[in-house]
Amino acid sequence: MKTIFRLSPIALALVVYASGPNAFAQTKPQELLVTAPAVIDSNSTDDMAGFKTTVTSRQIEDLNAIDAAAALRRTPGVSISRFNPVGSFGGEEGGAVYIRGMGTSRPGSEIKTYIDGVPFYMGIWNHPLLDLLPLNGMSRIDVIKGPQLHEFGNTFGAIALLPKKARATDGVSGDVSVRAGSFGTVAEQVDVQGRQGDWDFSLAQGYASSDGHRPDAKGRLNNVMGQLGHQIDRNWSVRLLAMSTQNSATDPGHVTTLANKGQTYDTQGDLLALTVAHQHEIAQGSFKLYSTEGYGEQKPGLKSSFKTSGLRWRENLQPWQGGQVQAGLDVDKIGGDVATVGFIAPDLRVTSPFVAVSHKFELGQGWTATPSAGLRRYEHNVLKSESAHQAGVVLAQGERLALRAQVSKGISYPGLDVAVLSHLQQDNSFLRNSWKDLGAERLDHQELGATWKPLKGTSVDVSVFKDRVKDRYIVAFPPAVSAPSFVHIGSYEVTGSELTWAQSLGQSWQWFAGWTHLNSSKADLPYAPENSLTAGVNWQQGAWRVSADAQHQSAMFVLGQSRFGSPNSTQVPSFTVANLRMGYKLPQLGQRGEVFAAVENMFDKTYAFREGYPMPGRALQLGVKASF
Repeated sequence: MKTIFRLSPIALALVVYASGPNAFAQTKPQELLVTAPAVIDSNSTDDMAGFKTTVTSRQIEDLNAIDAAAALRRTPGVSISRFNPVGSFGGEEGGAVYIRGMGTSRPGSEIKTYIDGVPFYMGIWNHPLLDLLPLNGMSRIDVIKGPQLHEFGNTFGAIALLPKKARATDGVSGDVSVRAGSFGTVAEQVDVQGRQGDWDFSLAQGYASSDGHRPDAKGRLNNVMGQLGHQIDRNWSVRLLAMSTQNSATDPGHVTTLANKGQTYDTQGDLLALTVAHQHEIAQGSFKLYSTEGYGEQKPGLKSSFKTSGLRWRENLQPWQGGQVQAGLDVDKIGGDVATVGFIAPDLRVTSPFVAVSHKFELGQGWTATPSAGLRRYEHNVLKSESAHQAGVVLAQGERLALRAQVSKGISYPGLDVAVLSHLQQDNSFLRNSWKDLGAERLDHQELGATWKPLKGTSVDVSVFKDRVKDRYIVAFPPAVSAPSFVHIGSYEVTGSELTWAQSLGQSWQWFAGWTHLNSSKADLPYAPENSLTAGVNWQQGAWRVSADAQHQSAMFVLGQSRFGSPNSTQVPSFTVANLRMGYKLPQLGQRGEVFAAVENMFDKTYAFREGYPMPGRALQLGVKASF
């Protein structure tokens, strides 16, 4: 039986109202044209002069992305590394994400990953594991490109995933998709949300696997996530989030030497979070308790288990006209073990309160000025305590123009990796004890930016920034020091600029172009290409929807920054790749249903993120999506 999905009268009225008087010419609501922005959803600046880039589920779909690295591969300021079509081998060059040259240290990392505000990463080695970050069931990904103390602490940058929630009206809706293609790649995703009165729920499940473009380039992703929410009264609500993921990836080895060929890296992670939130006229906030645990196991090699728990408290107050106060408290406890070598980690605990204040001044003729300042304190149960600050100002003329400036200080503590490395050097008592004398790594961040919307459908963003990393910790050896020990040595700078241009052309076309330039005082800084250019275009007409994206990236050094002071000497050449996705809507499959085809690397270019690890050539996928 043929099923026709139509907008409800209320939803149609809202759409018509928002679309202006010409919208009354639309007589068939199912033909309403909505073309999503290309590549990224938006850049945005908050009242604290914080800047972030957002990629929503719609861009993820248009990019035909199965995992987090694929979803962020075109985001300005972001670099990725990988060597499998599906799955990430560990937390280093086999599958990782870097922000403006940050996140390259191994072990350890300068950036962290979050789900619903909860830190979710490999706590033992103190760096992200991308396979723990499923895309299905997520409404958006926010990329925080620098220290923003009112958002996250104990990191220089962040990648934050936000799960979908049910719509405000009663009912159940969802999507089911299946795709298959080159290299034996298959993927299926189920995403359901529902509401009944004061209760709501969401469920998401995903599976993806591939045989790989080379022998032993296999990967497999499994994940499931559920939420249950209850609106207690007009102001208070409670929500429970649970997620589990289990994955595996195989190292295809160096194409010439076959080094590491056939090694596997398995990951497993569980997350549980309980959130109580309130919404009042001049105060909004939440209190979250969380627990995560899991492991990463390299075969043959180490099995590292992590367990983190803690709380997140946030309050957003508007105590006077034009004023805003953000305050909160983070408490994180990190533990785990590396059973293979008999290591049981001591619990590390970081307690971090913060406060940030801003005030919007009306200057006349539509102009406003919003200065802000913030402070975050870090109390560590083993390492030295620290403080960090930020200050900023936003000068805006309505929605047309916004100028911003921010200076901030980032703090990133060593993780349990320093304790593991000390344990592995049991014959060296100096190294075993020296990690407890460490403090935090620091980042001085300065950024100027502007957002200009000269015409309807046009948005231009420009940023110039300077990041100075100080007190990076390494293992030093004589004669630099009297005995092998952990020390804070040296610093380096990354200066750069970003320019993006998003444009709507009528109702059918959306296009995007972005350019990032990085210049590091550390000549061999890995995964920090001097120039990156991204472009994308979305076109929708009738039942057809077409999305194309492309990237050019200059040559770059690769492999992680060693904590033992050794320089990087491995490079990969510049490359240009382009992808295409075409979808055709079928009413029988629901309002969002379609059949689609996607071509990765459609010009069959040769490129790599690691020397000796060529990425796939041209690859095809076919799929179908149904909605209800």
